[in-house]
Amino acid sequence: MSDEKSKMAARVALSQYIHSKKLRRTPERYTILDKVFDISEHFSIETLYTALEEDGFHVSKATLYNSIQLFIECGLLRKHQFDGKSAQYERATRVGNHHHLICTQCGKIKEVKDVALVNMLNARRYPTFHTAYFALYVYGTCSRCQRANKKNEKKK
Repeated sequence: MSDEKSKMAARVALSQYIHSKKLRRTPERYTILDKVFDISEHFSIETLYTALEEDGFHVSKATLYNSIQLFIECGLLRKHQFDGKSAQYERATRVGNHHHLICTQCGKIKEVKDVALVNMLNARRYPTFHTAYFALYVYGTCSRCQRANKKNEKKK
């Protein structure tokens, strides 16, 4: 699905969710949602806040946090807490189930889709529990940091 189609589908989903919960349909929520769907990678609240400010759209951080929480409840965003750092968010509609490789040195996050692993996890059934999605975090050292470490070891 193209980014514009994804954005429109997200707007429709948000409208339906807001209507079902009898919440207010504010322009701020839709502006924030549009900006979220313009971001292609993981983002933090601070990153989103800065991007909105650069576009000339001022919104309070409380409104931003509340909107992000609404998007999570609505199923449009997923929240991740990588290595105890500040929360990162990603569009739930952008990619299917995948796992994350997180470098413990530089913090780089790489998304990986392993079909065999996804199929294995999707095939797993738990009594009295329905799996909606999964999140798997793999911590280690990225190739760039490995090269830097080797270079630093040679200097010693």
